[in-house]
Amino acid sequence: MQTGDSAVREMPAVNGGILSLNQDSRALVARRRSSGMQIQSRQATGEGRERVEVVPETLDDLWHLSYIIEPGDHVSGDTTRRIQRNDDNLRDKGGEREPMWLEIEVSDVEFAKFANRLRVGGAIVDCSREDQLGFHHTLNVEEHTELTIEKRWKPDQNDRLGEAVESTANPDVAIATIEEGKAHVHTVAQYGTEERATITSTTGKGDYARPRDELFSELADVLERQDVDAYILAGPGFTKQDALEYFEDAIPDIAEQITTVDTAAVGDRGVHEVLKRGAVEDVQQQTRIAEEADHIDELMARIGEGSEVAYGPEAVAKAADFGAIETLLVLDERLRKERAGEGDWDVDADRIIETTEQKGGDVTVFSAEFAPGEQLANLGGIAALLRYRLE
Repeated sequence: MQTGDSAVREMPAVNGGILSLNQDSRALVARRRSSGMQIQSRQATGEGRERVEVVPETLDDLWHLSYIIEPGDHVSGDTTRRIQRNDDNLRDKGGEREPMWLEIEVSDVEFAKFANRLRVGGAIVDCSREDQLGFHHTLNVEEHTELTIEKRWKPDQNDRLGEAVESTANPDVAIATIEEGKAHVHTVAQYGTEERATITSTTGKGDYARPRDELFSELADVLERQDVDAYILAGPGFTKQDALEYFEDAIPDIAEQITTVDTAAVGDRGVHEVLKRGAVEDVQQQTRIAEEADHIDELMARIGEGSEVAYGPEAVAKAADFGAIETLLVLDERLRKERAGEGDWDVDADRIIETTEQKGGDVTVFSAEFAPGEQLANLGGIAALLRYRLE
């Protein structure tokens, strides 16, 4: 589109439209942006169990797996191990670690976020060395580690796996970089950034200068066409702030989702600066927190009004049986404890989830690491927004 001295060049969202960035930018995107869990294969193994081979790509994926894998599951993969014997010498002292494939029956799971790994421990039930059967082993799962999980998959665990897989099926953050007379829009993709539009307009002083609002208006039009959850507005100087003030009047819903970042450049270099600062990662986390916060705000408002709400395991289980649950809210940490037999609920957490979904309700699993999850923990770790009030 071109109007006078202003031009907008938009790139269609098609495969192969990935902008070629330098090696540093691609590496930054890979680190900063969730690139999505990979599922290599999936097959039924009988008795309601499925074997799924996955490759976690990010720390977020490892975190998801920590709430998917539970005691009793079978997890297998390549690893290294010091050879243990069935005699008095439990370890082959001084021996080197030997590479091998093994499968364990899980007894414990720990997400060591500061070590950038997931630790999955249990007894060896199958191994490329039969003399190691029965010994305990811990698999240290890091990013890009292939592993296979065999288990009876519960609905919320399938949902969580799907969430991890689809984390970049559609870009969810748009980056707009702007300076006087020029603006660019990119969306974050898996191994680079995809350029969506470049807008040029003669602004400032001179016979051919045009109002800055025209540049802002055209940028607003492009942003409205992006199917994303959050926006970053970046660039040097005060132009981005002036643009944001324009957006607050012209596109207020989008303006509420905009985070501003100072950069020295626009376009490719500006995007690289945004990635280097971790702004995309921060915005994505805040978006997830905001979604959970909306549910908690609605929950607390209904509690204050004494309206359609239930909280605590017994009350929520009753609401599920009646088919009254519109949205079930459950804390991931509490759910894991109940499934491991370490909780104190007198009701079956999985039955509540299954009943809710069977009767058309939605299920949202909260993270215990964020403030909304802490609020839910204070209500017993489980609550529900109801379709109607139960007496």
